[in-house]
Amino acid sequence: MTLAQNVSSRWVVDAALSQAVSAAGTLLKRASETDWGGYFGYFTDPDGHPWEVAYNPLFELRQGKLELPD
Repeated sequence: MTLAQNVSSRWVVDAALSQAVSAAGTLLKRASETDWGGYFGYFTDPDGHPWEVAYNPLFELRQGKLELPD
């Protein structure tokens, strides 16, 4: 199982991965672009749980909630 966090921009993906590593996390995969325009990377938290941090330009975040297209 992988936990995931969707964020509002590529910049926030990079910042979140950097902050996770600074807080004793381990970078598993540097952030990279997808073929469809997304951007994501992976880290493990200090307990070893894997996390994905992702930006999806096709989905909108409003007040911290993911708005899926109709």
